[in-house]
Amino acid sequence: MKDNYKVLGDYIEPVDERNKDLSINNLLGVSISKRFITSIANIIGTDLSNYKIVRTGQFAYGPVTSRNGEKVSIAFLNEDDCIISSSYSVFKVTDIKQLDPQYLMLWFSRPEFDRYARYKSHGSVREIFDWDELCQVELPVPHIDKQKDIVKAYNIISDRIELKRKINDNLEAQAYFLYREMFCNNVNNAWHIGTLNELLSVKYGKDHKHLANGKIPLYGSGGIMRFVSKALYNKTSVLIPRKGTLSNVMYVDEPFWSVDTMFYTEISKPFAAKFIYYFVKSKDLAGMDTGSAVPSMSSEIIHSMELAIPDDNTLICFDNRVQPLYNAIKLNTQEIHKLEAMQEVLLSTLSSC
Repeated sequence: MKDNYKVLGDYIEPVDERNKDLSINNLLGVSISKRFITSIANIIGTDLSNYKIVRTGQFAYGPVTSRNGEKVSIAFLNEDDCIISSSYSVFKVTDIKQLDPQYLMLWFSRPEFDRYARYKSHGSVREIFDWDELCQVELPVPHIDKQKDIVKAYNIISDRIELKRKINDNLEAQAYFLYREMFCNNVNNAWHIGTLNELLSVKYGKDHKHLANGKIPLYGSGGIMRFVSKALYNKTSVLIPRKGTLSNVMYVDEPFWSVDTMFYTEISKPFAAKFIYYFVKSKDLAGMDTGSAVPSMSSEIIHSMELAIPDDNTLICFDNRVQPLYNAIKLNTQEIHKLEAMQEVLLSTLSSC
Protein backbone atom coordinates (compact mmCIF):
# COMPACT_ATOMS: atom_id res chain seq x y z
CA MET A 1 0.00 0.00 0.00
CA LYS A 2 1.27 3.48 -0.88
CA ASP A 3 2.26 5.65 2.08
CA ASN A 4 -0.58 8.12 1.54
CA TYR A 5 -3.22 5.43 0.99
CA LYS A 6 -5.66 4.33 3.68
CA VAL A 7 -7.99 1.34 4.06
CA LEU A 8 -11.57 2.42 3.44
CA GLY A 9 -12.97 0.17 6.17
CA ASP A 10 -11.41 2.48 8.75
CA TYR A 11 -13.66 5.32 7.56
CA ILE A 12 -17.07 3.75 6.84
CA GLU A 13 -19.70 1.70 8.64
CA PRO A 14 -22.83 -0.16 7.49
CA VAL A 15 -26.33 1.19 8.12
CA ASP A 16 -29.42 -0.98 8.31
CA GLU A 17 -32.43 1.21 9.08
CA ARG A 18 -35.78 -0.18 7.94
CA ASN A 19 -38.92 1.70 6.93
CA LYS A 20 -40.95 0.07 9.71
CA ASP A 21 -43.30 3.00 10.29
CA LEU A 22 -43.79 3.52 6.52
CA SER A 23 -42.77 7.17 6.96
CA ILE A 24 -40.93 7.25 3.61
CA ASN A 25 -42.43 6.28 0.26
CA ASN A 26 -39.79 7.77 -2.05
CA LEU A 27 -38.55 4.53 -3.63
CA LEU A 28 -35.31 4.83 -5.58
CA GLY A 29 -32.78 2.53 -7.17
CA VAL A 30 -29.08 2.87 -7.97
CA SER A 31 -27.91 2.93 -11.59
CA ILE A 32 -24.59 1.95 -13.16
CA SER A 33 -24.11 5.66 -13.86
CA LYS A 34 -23.70 5.92 -10.06
CA ARG A 35 -26.85 7.91 -9.41
CA PHE A 36 -30.03 7.38 -7.46
CA ILE A 37 -32.87 6.97 -9.95
CA THR A 38 -36.63 6.62 -9.66
CA SER A 39 -37.51 2.94 -9.33
CA ILE A 40 -39.64 1.41 -12.09
CA ALA A 41 -40.76 -1.42 -9.83
CA ASN A 42 -44.50 -1.88 -9.41
CA ILE A 43 -45.05 -1.38 -5.67
CA ILE A 44 -48.86 -1.51 -5.66
CA GLY A 45 -49.79 -3.76 -2.76
CA THR A 46 -46.13 -4.10 -1.71
CA ASP A 47 -45.16 -3.99 1.95
CA LEU A 48 -42.56 -1.22 2.13
CA SER A 49 -41.78 -1.72 5.81
CA ASN A 50 -38.76 -3.94 5.15
CA TYR A 51 -37.19 -1.58 2.62
CA LYS A 52 -33.97 0.08 3.72
CA ILE A 53 -33.84 3.81 4.44
CA VAL A 54 -31.05 5.89 2.94
CA ARG A 55 -30.55 9.21 4.71
CA THR A 56 -29.12 12.33 3.11
CA GLY A 57 -25.34 12.01 3.10
CA GLN A 58 -25.31 8.21 3.04
CA PHE A 59 -24.33 5.73 0.31
CA ALA A 60 -26.00 2.71 -1.22
CA TYR A 61 -24.57 0.08 -3.51
CA GLY A 62 -25.61 -3.12 -5.21
CA PRO A 63 -23.05 -5.83 -4.46
CA VAL A 64 -23.90 -7.85 -7.60
CA THR A 65 -21.44 -6.90 -10.35
CA SER A 66 -22.08 -9.61 -12.95
CA ARG A 67 -24.19 -8.54 -15.94
CA ASN A 68 -23.93 -4.96 -14.75
CA GLY A 69 -22.05 -3.29 -17.60
CA GLU A 70 -18.70 -3.92 -15.87
CA LYS A 71 -19.66 -1.25 -13.32
CA VAL A 72 -20.58 -1.11 -9.66
CA SER A 73 -23.97 0.43 -8.90
CA ILE A 74 -23.03 2.82 -6.11
CA ALA A 75 -24.30 6.30 -5.30
CA PHE A 76 -24.21 9.09 -2.72
CA LEU A 77 -27.54 10.59 -1.63
CA ASN A 78 -27.45 14.40 -1.63
CA GLU A 79 -31.21 14.85 -1.74
CA ASP A 80 -34.16 13.92 0.48
CA ASP A 81 -34.22 10.61 2.35
CA CYS A 82 -35.41 7.63 0.34
CA ILE A 83 -36.01 3.91 0.57
CA ILE A 84 -34.37 1.21 -1.52
CA SER A 85 -34.66 -2.53 -1.92
CA SER A 86 -33.17 -4.63 0.87
CA SER A 87 -30.83 -6.17 -1.72
CA TYR A 88 -28.74 -3.00 -1.56
CA SER A 89 -26.14 -2.27 1.10
CA VAL A 90 -26.27 1.11 2.83
CA PHE A 91 -23.31 2.74 4.56
CA LYS A 92 -21.99 6.08 5.77
CA VAL A 93 -18.70 7.82 6.51
CA THR A 94 -18.03 7.64 10.24
CA ASP A 95 -16.15 10.95 10.54
CA ILE A 96 -16.73 13.58 7.84
CA LYS A 97 -13.90 15.68 9.33
CA GLN A 98 -11.50 12.99 8.18
CA LEU A 99 -13.10 11.82 4.93
CA ASP A 100 -15.45 13.98 2.88
CA PRO A 101 -18.31 11.78 1.56
CA GLN A 102 -18.39 13.64 -1.75
CA TYR A 103 -14.64 13.09 -2.16
CA LEU A 104 -15.24 9.40 -1.55
CA MET A 105 -17.95 9.39 -4.22
CA LEU A 106 -15.44 10.85 -6.67
CA TRP A 107 -13.16 7.91 -5.91
CA PHE A 108 -16.02 5.49 -6.58
CA SER A 109 -16.67 7.27 -9.88
CA ARG A 110 -13.26 6.35 -11.30
CA PRO A 111 -13.18 3.59 -13.97
CA GLU A 112 -10.29 2.08 -12.03
CA PHE A 113 -12.59 1.47 -9.08
CA ASP A 114 -15.06 -0.41 -11.28
CA ARG A 115 -12.27 -2.56 -12.72
CA TYR A 116 -10.96 -3.28 -9.22
CA ALA A 117 -14.44 -4.21 -7.97
CA ARG A 118 -15.04 -6.57 -10.90
CA TYR A 119 -11.64 -8.20 -10.33
CA LYS A 120 -12.40 -8.71 -6.65
CA SER A 121 -15.95 -9.98 -7.22
CA HIS A 122 -16.56 -13.65 -6.55
CA GLY A 123 -19.34 -16.22 -6.71
CA SER A 124 -20.68 -18.92 -9.00
CA VAL A 125 -24.21 -18.00 -10.07
CA ARG A 126 -23.75 -14.29 -9.35
CA GLU A 127 -20.49 -12.44 -8.84
CA ILE A 128 -20.52 -10.31 -5.69
CA PHE A 129 -18.38 -7.41 -4.51
CA ASP A 130 -19.29 -7.80 -0.87
CA TRP A 131 -18.95 -5.53 2.14
CA ASP A 132 -15.65 -7.05 3.27
CA GLU A 133 -14.13 -6.43 -0.15
CA LEU A 134 -15.41 -2.84 -0.14
CA CYS A 135 -13.78 -2.27 3.23
CA GLN A 136 -10.43 -3.48 1.83
CA VAL A 137 -10.41 -0.77 -0.86
CA GLU A 138 -7.35 1.44 -0.54
CA LEU A 139 -7.52 5.13 -1.41
CA PRO A 140 -5.59 8.35 -0.77
CA VAL A 141 -7.00 10.40 2.09
CA PRO A 142 -5.31 13.82 1.97
CA HIS A 143 -6.07 16.60 4.43
CA ILE A 144 -9.78 17.38 4.56
CA ASP A 145 -9.17 20.88 3.12
CA LYS A 146 -7.57 19.38 0.01
CA GLN A 147 -10.45 16.93 -0.30
CA LYS A 148 -12.92 19.82 -0.23
CA ASP A 149 -10.90 21.75 -2.82
CA ILE A 150 -11.03 18.76 -5.18
CA VAL A 151 -14.78 18.39 -4.65
CA LYS A 152 -15.28 22.13 -5.24
CA ALA A 153 -13.36 22.02 -8.53
CA TYR A 154 -15.36 18.98 -9.67
CA ASN A 155 -18.66 20.59 -8.71
CA ILE A 156 -17.85 23.80 -10.62
CA ILE A 157 -17.55 21.69 -13.77
CA SER A 158 -20.70 19.74 -12.85
CA ASP A 159 -22.67 22.97 -12.39
CA ARG A 160 -21.58 24.18 -15.83
CA ILE A 161 -22.66 20.87 -17.34
CA GLU A 162 -26.02 21.11 -15.60
CA LEU A 163 -26.51 24.67 -16.89
CA LYS A 164 -25.82 23.59 -20.47
CA ARG A 165 -28.22 20.67 -20.09
CA LYS A 166 -30.97 22.98 -18.84
CA ILE A 167 -30.41 25.29 -21.80
CA ASN A 168 -30.67 22.29 -24.12
CA ASP A 169 -33.88 21.19 -22.39
CA ASN A 170 -35.33 24.65 -23.08
CA LEU A 171 -34.26 24.54 -26.73
CA GLU A 172 -35.75 21.06 -27.04
CA ALA A 173 -39.03 22.34 -25.57
CA GLN A 174 -39.12 25.12 -28.16
CA ALA A 175 -38.61 22.61 -30.97
CA TYR A 176 -41.38 20.40 -29.61
CA PHE A 177 -43.71 23.43 -29.45
CA LEU A 178 -43.07 24.04 -33.16
CA TYR A 179 -43.82 20.38 -33.86
CA ARG A 180 -47.16 20.60 -32.06
CA GLU A 181 -47.96 23.90 -33.75
CA MET A 182 -47.40 22.46 -37.22
CA PHE A 183 -48.62 18.88 -36.92
CA CYS A 184 -51.02 18.36 -34.03
CA ASN A 185 -54.66 18.86 -35.03
CA ASN A 186 -53.54 20.44 -38.28
CA VAL A 187 -54.05 17.97 -41.16
CA ASN A 188 -54.39 19.29 -44.73
CA ASN A 189 -55.28 17.73 -48.06
CA ALA A 190 -51.66 17.18 -49.06
CA TRP A 191 -51.19 14.73 -46.18
CA HIS A 192 -52.22 11.09 -46.10
CA ILE A 193 -52.89 8.50 -43.42
CA GLY A 194 -50.25 5.79 -43.34
CA THR A 195 -47.92 3.85 -41.07
CA LEU A 196 -44.46 4.68 -39.81
CA ASN A 197 -42.75 2.05 -41.97
CA GLU A 198 -43.34 4.39 -44.93
CA LEU A 199 -40.74 6.71 -43.42
CA LEU A 200 -38.28 4.39 -41.70
CA SER A 201 -36.94 0.89 -41.24
CA VAL A 202 -36.15 -0.37 -37.73
CA LYS A 203 -32.77 -2.06 -37.16
CA TYR A 204 -31.29 -3.80 -34.14
CA GLY A 205 -28.31 -2.39 -32.28
CA LYS A 206 -25.35 -4.68 -31.68
CA ASP A 207 -23.06 -5.80 -28.88
CA HIS A 208 -20.19 -3.39 -28.17
CA LYS A 209 -17.89 -5.23 -25.79
CA HIS A 210 -15.34 -5.92 -28.55
CA LEU A 211 -15.02 -2.24 -29.47
CA ALA A 212 -11.98 -0.24 -28.46
CA ASN A 213 -12.36 3.22 -26.99
CA GLY A 214 -12.53 6.05 -29.52
CA LYS A 215 -14.53 9.14 -30.49
CA ILE A 216 -17.78 7.57 -31.75
CA PRO A 217 -20.68 7.85 -29.23
CA LEU A 218 -22.12 4.55 -28.02
CA TYR A 219 -25.80 4.87 -27.07
CA GLY A 220 -27.81 2.86 -24.59
CA SER A 221 -31.30 3.55 -23.28
CA GLY A 222 -29.89 6.12 -20.84
CA GLY A 223 -27.91 8.05 -23.45
CA ILE A 224 -24.20 7.95 -24.27
CA MET A 225 -22.48 5.11 -22.40
CA ARG A 226 -18.96 5.67 -23.75
CA PHE A 227 -17.09 6.56 -26.93
CA VAL A 228 -15.86 3.79 -29.22
CA SER A 229 -13.61 3.34 -32.26
CA LYS A 230 -16.20 2.27 -34.83
CA ALA A 231 -19.64 3.41 -36.03
CA LEU A 232 -22.57 1.07 -36.53
CA TYR A 233 -24.45 3.67 -38.60
CA ASN A 234 -23.30 6.94 -40.17
CA LYS A 235 -26.52 8.75 -41.03
CA THR A 236 -29.18 10.67 -39.08
CA SER A 237 -31.31 8.29 -37.04
CA VAL A 238 -33.92 8.02 -34.32
CA LEU A 239 -32.97 5.64 -31.51
CA ILE A 240 -35.71 3.77 -29.66
CA PRO A 241 -35.11 1.60 -26.57
CA ARG A 242 -35.95 -2.08 -27.09
CA LYS A 243 -35.69 -3.10 -23.42
CA GLY A 244 -36.02 -1.32 -20.09
CA THR A 245 -36.85 2.40 -20.05
CA LEU A 246 -38.80 2.66 -23.30
CA SER A 247 -39.51 6.39 -23.17
CA ASN A 248 -35.97 7.64 -23.82
CA VAL A 249 -36.21 8.18 -27.60
CA MET A 250 -33.16 9.96 -29.05
CA TYR A 251 -32.33 11.93 -32.22
CA VAL A 252 -28.76 11.41 -33.49
CA ASP A 253 -27.25 13.26 -36.45
CA GLU A 254 -23.70 11.91 -36.33
CA PRO A 255 -22.01 8.51 -36.71
CA PHE A 256 -22.85 6.28 -33.73
CA TRP A 257 -23.06 2.78 -32.31
CA SER A 258 -26.14 1.59 -30.41
CA VAL A 259 -26.27 -1.34 -28.00
CA ASP A 260 -28.28 -4.48 -28.64
CA THR A 261 -31.08 -3.35 -26.33
CA MET A 262 -31.73 -0.38 -28.64
CA PHE A 263 -33.32 0.01 -32.05
CA TYR A 264 -31.89 2.46 -34.53
CA THR A 265 -33.76 3.56 -37.66
CA GLU A 266 -32.85 3.99 -41.29
CA ILE A 267 -34.90 6.98 -42.45
CA SER A 268 -36.01 7.15 -46.09
CA LYS A 269 -36.30 10.96 -46.14
CA PRO A 270 -33.57 12.69 -44.09
CA PHE A 271 -35.62 15.88 -43.78
CA ALA A 272 -38.32 13.83 -42.01
CA ALA A 273 -36.01 12.73 -39.17
CA LYS A 274 -36.97 15.45 -36.69
CA PHE A 275 -40.67 14.97 -37.43
CA ILE A 276 -40.29 11.22 -36.81
CA TYR A 277 -38.39 11.87 -33.60
CA TYR A 278 -41.13 14.04 -32.10
CA PHE A 279 -43.90 11.76 -33.32
CA VAL A 280 -42.35 8.67 -31.69
CA LYS A 281 -41.34 10.60 -28.57
CA SER A 282 -44.93 11.77 -28.11
CA LYS A 283 -46.26 8.18 -28.09
CA ASP A 284 -46.85 6.19 -24.91
CA LEU A 285 -44.28 3.51 -25.70
CA ALA A 286 -44.52 2.02 -22.23
CA GLY A 287 -48.24 1.45 -22.87
CA MET A 288 -47.33 -0.56 -25.98
CA ASP A 289 -45.00 -2.79 -23.96
CA THR A 290 -44.73 -6.38 -25.26
CA GLY A 291 -42.67 -7.66 -22.35
CA SER A 292 -43.49 -9.07 -18.94
CA ALA A 293 -40.91 -8.58 -16.19
CA VAL A 294 -38.77 -6.33 -18.41
CA PRO A 295 -40.53 -3.64 -20.50
CA SER A 296 -39.99 -4.46 -24.19
CA MET A 297 -40.68 -2.95 -27.60
CA SER A 298 -40.87 -4.67 -31.00
CA SER A 299 -40.02 -3.48 -34.51
CA GLU A 300 -43.49 -4.59 -35.64
CA ILE A 301 -45.18 -2.17 -33.23
CA ILE A 302 -42.99 0.71 -34.38
CA HIS A 303 -43.50 -0.03 -38.07
CA SER A 304 -47.26 -0.29 -37.69
CA MET A 305 -47.81 3.02 -35.85
CA GLU A 306 -50.50 4.97 -37.70
CA LEU A 307 -50.07 8.68 -38.39
CA ALA A 308 -50.91 11.50 -40.76
CA ILE A 309 -47.86 11.74 -43.01
CA PRO A 310 -47.25 15.34 -44.15
CA ASP A 311 -46.18 16.29 -47.66
CA ASP A 312 -42.47 16.81 -48.31
CA ASN A 313 -42.70 20.61 -48.44
CA THR A 314 -44.23 20.73 -44.96
CA LEU A 315 -41.59 18.37 -43.57
CA ILE A 316 -38.81 20.45 -45.11
CA CYS A 317 -40.35 23.62 -43.67
CA PHE A 318 -40.42 22.10 -40.18
CA ASP A 319 -36.85 20.84 -40.51
CA ASN A 320 -35.67 24.32 -41.51
CA ARG A 321 -37.50 26.00 -38.64
CA VAL A 322 -36.05 23.80 -35.91
CA GLN A 323 -32.53 23.43 -37.35
CA PRO A 324 -31.16 26.61 -35.67
CA LEU A 325 -32.34 25.21 -32.33
CA TYR A 326 -30.59 21.93 -33.08
CA ASN A 327 -27.39 23.77 -34.04
CA ALA A 328 -27.39 25.45 -30.63
CA ILE A 329 -28.10 22.13 -28.89
CA LYS A 330 -25.19 20.54 -30.72
CA LEU A 331 -22.76 23.28 -29.68
CA ASN A 332 -23.87 22.95 -26.06
CA THR A 333 -23.54 19.17 -26.25
CA GLN A 334 -20.00 19.49 -27.59
CA GLU A 335 -19.12 21.73 -24.65
CA ILE A 336 -20.70 19.21 -22.27
CA HIS A 337 -18.48 16.47 -23.69
CA LYS A 338 -15.39 18.65 -23.21
CA LEU A 339 -16.40 19.41 -19.63
CA GLU A 340 -16.99 15.72 -18.95
CA ALA A 341 -13.50 15.02 -20.31
CA MET A 342 -12.16 17.58 -17.81
CA GLN A 343 -13.96 15.73 -15.04
CA GLU A 344 -12.35 12.48 -16.12
CA VAL A 345 -8.92 14.10 -16.01
CA LEU A 346 -9.66 15.41 -12.52
CA LEU A 347 -10.76 11.95 -11.36
CA SER A 348 -7.62 10.41 -12.81
CA THR A 349 -5.46 12.69 -10.62
CA LEU A 350 -7.04 11.46 -7.38
CA SER A 351 -4.65 8.50 -7.19
CA SER A 352 -1.73 10.93 -6.82
CA CYS A 353 -3.27 13.00 -4.02
